[in-house]
Parts: sequence; structure tokens; C-alpha cells
Amino acid sequence: MPRFAFAPPHPRLALRVALSHHVANGLSAALGLLLISAAVHLWLGALAAAAASVGVVVCIPPDQPAPRRGKLRQLLPAALLGLPLFLGTRLLHGDTLQLGLLLLPATFIAFLAAAWGKRGIPLSVSIMFAMLFAMAMPAHDGTAPVLASSLHFALGAGLYLLWATLANALLNGRYRVLLLADTLLALAELMQLQAQQFLPPDSDERRRAPLIGRLLREQAALTDQLQSARNILLESPRTPRRQQLAAMLLQVLEMRDHLLACELDLDALKSRPGHAPVLGVLHEVLQTLAADIAQLADKLLYGRTPSPVASLRPLLATLHWAEAEAAAESQAPSAAMLARGLANRVGNINDEVVRLVALARGEQAPDLTGVRASWQLFVSPTAWSLRPFAGLWRWDAPPLRHAIRAALAVGAAYALAQVLPWVAHDYWILLTIVVVLRGSLAQTLERRNSRVAGTLLGCVIAGALLALQPSTWLLLLAVTLAQAFAHAFAVRRYLVTAVAATVLGLLQAHMLHAGASPVFGVPERIADTLLGVAIAWACSYVLPSWERHQIPALVARTLSAQARHARVALGLGQLQAIDNEPELAWRLARREAYDSLSALVQATQRSLAEPRAVRPPLAPLGLLLAHSYQLLAQLTAVKSMLLLRRDRLQPEQIRQPLQQAAQSIDSTLQHAGGAVEEAAEAAPGPVLLPDPFESDLSPWLLRRLELATRLAGQLRQDADQVLAPATPTPASQAAAE
Repeated sequence: MPRFAFAPPHPRLALRVALSHHVANGLSAALGLLLISAAVHLWLGALAAAAASVGVVVCIPPDQPAPRRGKLRQLLPAALLGLPLFLGTRLLHGDTLQLGLLLLPATFIAFLAAAWGKRGIPLSVSIMFAMLFAMAMPAHDGTAPVLASSLHFALGAGLYLLWATLANALLNGRYRVLLLADTLLALAELMQLQAQQFLPPDSDERRRAPLIGRLLREQAALTDQLQSARNILLESPRTPRRQQLAAMLLQVLEMRDHLLACELDLDALKSRPGHAPVLGVLHEVLQTLAADIAQLADKLLYGRTPSPVASLRPLLATLHWAEAEAAAESQAPSAAMLARGLANRVGNINDEVVRLVALARGEQAPDLTGVRASWQLFVSPTAWSLRPFAGLWRWDAPPLRHAIRAALAVGAAYALAQVLPWVAHDYWILLTIVVVLRGSLAQTLERRNSRVAGTLLGCVIAGALLALQPSTWLLLLAVTLAQAFAHAFAVRRYLVTAVAATVLGLLQAHMLHAGASPVFGVPERIADTLLGVAIAWACSYVLPSWERHQIPALVARTLSAQARHARVALGLGQLQAIDNEPELAWRLARREAYDSLSALVQATQRSLAEPRAVRPPLAPLGLLLAHSYQLLAQLTAVKSMLLLRRDRLQPEQIRQPLQQAAQSIDSTLQHAGGAVEEAAEAAPGPVLLPDPFESDLSPWLLRRLELATRLAGQLRQDADQVLAPATPTPASQAAAE
């Protein structure tokens, strides 16, 4: 029976957020800001501290939990690019035209950093912050004050580089634990959703579709979370504690595969009478295992030893299908056989949970061979390579279009700000554009709404605080807290970041003006925000990078990754391998298969916010994603038999079918047209299916090969429908242009 329900109270959810690596990183950044600002204030005065704090704020956006090696390289570009732009903006502050001529090309170059992907976006923000906070400073006559403020900027940036590198090294052990805990919570959420698949079939397709969509999104989220965790947990796992945590992460990767395999034969079982009792118990078991994973994550967050968990294998062994057993000579598997197979796959998850908790309790030694083999193979590079810019200079490249779009938005806002009555605060409009405008319409719309609401509340908070005429030290403390919230929630919940960033920006601007005015015009800040949001929203339709233009490349990547995964998973070398080289090749192929699907899921999700006339074909895209995960599940089942049940297979019976299936899947996925028919012809014929728990597993492996080959044909057909040129309508042509 279930140990407890998977429904943690809201205080527990809040505590999970408070103890997450995002908040830990935000507090580290804020503490660095406080210490550096306070030290410079005591040493050089308030104005110097304000300029130094700008140098710190510019370096904070790229400061994320990262491997110790390469941390300084991660932060250095923000300081090196920010300093000359800060100096140039300060020198040209009194010349509207020349400042505009600097602002536009610098914005274009800053937003080109999106070519580096996720880690390039914070760099873009840092570069823009350097110029915008320089614009927020009061103008000075002569170059001496400008050079002085720039030196103070460099001092703050340099000190923060040292602080962030040291803090990242000191917090490395804690980051490992927190990232593993967040990964376990993401896995528990996916398990909870997967358990809902075992409930009775819903006759309303409109209610089933959201569940499938949520499953796809959670799969993509877990894939991203796993890569973030790999980057830190698999770096130099030399100590026993690091090896323990790395082994637990590798265990999670295996659990994801077993969880995916739970979808096999599920629809067939739901169509048979008498399915409800068995599937109901499996639903409860999976919910219980999800609760155990969540409890383990909480114990890691609290720094406590997790409680032992009892295996649910005995409960699974008592399950009995009500339907009479089919004749032994039947070629179609009976419902009882399928149910036992499904219960066994849930049992595999149960075994992994038991092993995972045993690893966490120190009762089981980590597999050092697997940990050492995975070190560096699955860690993202930290160097800033110029290779992403090689293919950037084409008209349809999304980063190039986004850079042009951002430069136009900033240029238009800057020109508009010159004719407004509150021209002294023109930087606020530009700041709003920088944080709102994103590479896709979906992300821009999300930022737009949060930014408006956050600015309204942030203005009220900052206005109330400044109306009290606080001391410089109280302002430093308020700026520190605002920076902590702004950095910690930038990814998790942007509304909180918008509120904190508004308070941070207004207090920072007040300090840069040396307290010249104790209050500020709330209506003006709100008007600035609304103008910036409107310009960013309007410019998001200029040279748009609609997701349908990215879909063909993502689909091609997905098919290629699936084909390579099939070749490696069905390779014959693993049958006689004496080392782990075939398994490592399979792990790399599996990672690329999941990563490609994650990118395709996210692009499909973003396309839902785009105009209907320019959306990609969502129905075949949904089928393609579903069939891709089903193909991964079938191949995972085959791989598990080859790795774990090799002694119950007949090599001479499966060798040729494995080779034929690998060739057929590869050929089907790599070539368009006629794929379904070719796959059906190449698939192995029906075979007798004995009891999988008492007999040779070769017939069951052949059945998996047959289903995988057919799925490859369906996947190819889905891809052909997605890539088929649509007949353009006048409305779609106008929207695309």
C-alpha cells in the first residue's frame, strides 16, 4: 500500500524554493554586492561605492552555479566588455547624437551574444546594464570625474570576479547537493504525471491532450535539469561524497529510462476488460515511489539522512489479471502477460528507488567505473568559442534577427526619450526593453506582463522606502536584498525578479545621484515602463523569427539523433564487449536523443503564443514527439534486455534481427517518402511469445524490434507531414512578412 500521498503542503514547497540552488546563488551574489559596496564606501566614499556597485551589478547576471574549473572564464567577458562601454557612455553622456551612435551598434553586438545560447543571454544583459547605468549617473564636466567613476566601476567588477570565483568554489559541495535535489524533484513530478497514465482511459480527448502536453514539457524540463546537474556533479568526482552524489545522478538517468518504458503496452492493456484493478494498483505504486523520491530530495535539502524505504516488489507480485490466460500457442500476448511485463517495469523503478536511497544512506557503494567513465564526457564546455558566429551571417539566422530587432527597439526608444518631459530618466525605458525583449514572441509576452505588474509594485516599495529618507547604509542593505531576489528568481519566477529589479534600479539610480532627491516620480517610472514594454512588444514583430522556421532543423536533428541512438542501442558489439565503451557510446547517443527532443518540445510550446497564421503544424508535431518518446522506450526495453538479461537470450537467434532492425530504422529515419511501407516490410514477423518470466526472452526482444521498426516508420511519416510545404494563404503571407 502507498506509504503516503504525493501532495506536499505549501510550506514545504516554499521551503524547497528557499533552499534551492537559485536562492543560494542569489544570496551569494547579493552578499558580494554588499561587502564590496560597503568596503568601497568606507574607503573612497559614497560616489565611489555607487560606481563600484554598478561594476558588481554588471557582472552578476552571468554568475550562475558552475563547475569550479572555468568559472572565471564564465564571468570575465561581462567585465571586459562592460568597462569600455561604461567609459564610452560616460564620456558621451552630454552629446545626444554621439551617445546614440554608440548605443545602437553596441546593442546590436550585445544581443548577438545570444548565439552562445543560454549562457549568452546573461552576457547580453550585462553589456546593456553597463551602458544604461552609466546613463543613469549624473553628467560631469571634464574627463577626470568620468575616469574616476570608470576606475571605481573596474574596481567593483574586479573584486566581484574574485568574490564569485571564490564563492562558487566554496559552495561547490552545496551546489552539488542542491542540484541533485532539484533533479529529484523534477523526476518526482514526472513520475506523478506518468502515474496518471495508469488511470482509466478518458473518453474526452480534450482532457487527455493536456496530460500528454504536460508529460512532454516535464520530460523537456527534466532533460535541461539533468544537464545542469551533470555539469557540476560530474566534475572531478574524486572524494567519496562527490562519488556518492554522482552515482545518484547516474541512477536518476536509469530511472528516467525505466519510467519512459512504463508507457509500453499501456494502451493495449487499457483496451482489454478487467484492466482497472491492476492499473489502479500500479498507479498507487508509482505515486508512492514519486513520494519517496520527493522525500529523498527534501532530506538532501535539509542535510539529513533519508529514511530507508521498503521494496514494493511483493505487492507487485500479488497482482493478477482477471482475464483468462490466452492459449500458449497464441502469437498475440495475452493481457496477463502484458500486465506482468508492465508490473515488472514498474518494479524496475522500485528497484532503482531502493538503490538510490541506499546510495544516499551510504549502505551501497557507488559504481566508480560508471562515475569515472562519465566524467567530462557529459559536461558542457566552458570556453567562449567563436564557432557559433560562423554560421550567423545569414538573413534567416535567429540571433542576427534578434540583434537587429533589439537595436531598432533601443534606437526608437532613445529617440522618443529625447522629446519626453522626463528626458533625465530615458535609461528606464531602455532598461525595460532590455529585460522584456526576447528572441521569441512567447518569451516576450511573458516578460511583458510580469514587467508591468512588477514595476507597479516595485515603484510603490521603492517610493515608500525613499520617502523615509533612509541612510546610505540602509540603502545598501535594501539594494542587497533586492539584488538577491532579482538574481535568485530570474529563471524560476520573473514576476518576483521584476519587482526586485525595479527596487534595485530605482535605489541604484538614487545612490548614483548622491541622494540629490529623496523621492522620485512614480507616474514617470510607470509611464517609462509602459512605453518600454509597448516598444519591445511592437518590435517583437519586426523581422520575427517564427518557430516554424526553426522546426525543420530541429526535426532533422531529432531524426538524426533517433537514428544514431538506434544504431548504438542495437549494435552487436555489446554482445561480446569486455569493456564499457559500447555503453558509453550509447549514453552519449541517448543524451543527444533526449536533448533534441527537449529543444523540439520547447520550440513547439513557444509557437503556441504566435499568430495562428504562422504556427507550425501542431497536430503532426505532437504525434512526432509522442512517437519519438515511444521509440526511445522500445529501444530502452531492448537495451535493458541486452545489458541485464543477456543470459536469457539466444545470440544466434537475435543477432541478425538486431542488425536488420538497426539498418531499417536508420534508413527509415534518414530518408523521406515511403517510410511506413518499407519499415513494415523490414520488420520481423510475428513470433510466439512464451512467459517472459520463466522462458527465453528472445521472442520478446524480437517483438520489441518489430514495434520499434514500425514506430520508426510512423515517426518518419510524422516528420514528412511537419516538413511538407503548406499552401500559403494571404493572411499567412502577410503575417510571415
